[in-house]
Amino acid sequence: MDWLDKMNGALNYIEDNLSGEIHLEEAARRACCSSFNFQRMFSFMADVSLADYIRRRRLSQAAMELLTTEEKVIDVALTYGYESPVSFARAFYAVHGINPSEVRKSGRKIKAYPRISFEITIKGVEAMNYCVKELGEFRLVGIKERMYMNNEENFKRIPKFWNETCSQGRYEEILKFNDNQDLFSMGVCTNSDDNGFDYYIATGSNQEIPEDMDELLVPAGTYVIFECVGRMPEGQQNVWRRIFTEWFPSSGYEIIDGPQLEWYSNGDMTSEEYKSEIWIPVRKKA
Repeated sequence: MDWLDKMNGALNYIEDNLSGEIHLEEAARRACCSSFNFQRMFSFMADVSLADYIRRRRLSQAAMELLTTEEKVIDVALTYGYESPVSFARAFYAVHGINPSEVRKSGRKIKAYPRISFEITIKGVEAMNYCVKELGEFRLVGIKERMYMNNEENFKRIPKFWNETCSQGRYEEILKFNDNQDLFSMGVCTNSDDNGFDYYIATGSNQEIPEDMDELLVPAGTYVIFECVGRMPEGQQNVWRRIFTEWFPSSGYEIIDGPQLEWYSNGDMTSEEYKSEIWIPVRKKA
């Protein structure tokens, strides 16, 4: 429960600053995790990106302020972080379907997006198969791309990165360097900061690699490894969501900074029986 209290504390900070400046690092600090982990956890738990949630809450509050006060549109726009009436009107229309100047007209419909809160709910008895394992340092080789977290663009870019890598024949090229079947096909998020992270498509190898490929040394540590069954990407996304909403809140572990890995089996990714895994670095709670 302490873990959920911290997440809700971060939401309280966001709510208190909707009409001011929201510092992602401060929200993450209150959740006792990195900015990277906070954004990922929020997206999987709330089923909406953090950026979209903040935008919807601000525009919901802005609509209420226009409806209940005599404030000018430009003043409300500035209050909620928009530098010009044009950018405010564009964002407002995208959410409410009308222009800000129309809100006070009788009968106009606007949308309300209430604040969210995180809590534990009883969802049934579906098992989560996992193990906690001490791993030694290992080396991955492949190709990487810097992913940026503005507007959660990484969620769109990563599938495209995989498609491009496969269509260009680079995926098969990467797999030729494999000399560790336990690390045959991996996707890795690492080297994160407040703006983004490096994403690797890689394989386990100790071989020399050409200049157009990259290597990643994954540090030794404690990892919790979850089994995923189902077609991609839904099979893994469902498990990611359950990890943050069901497993971490009731476990004796907490997530730490470090590479987060996805392992892929050599099978049909469109099959409902396809198997993959999620590896997360953790430590026991103090």
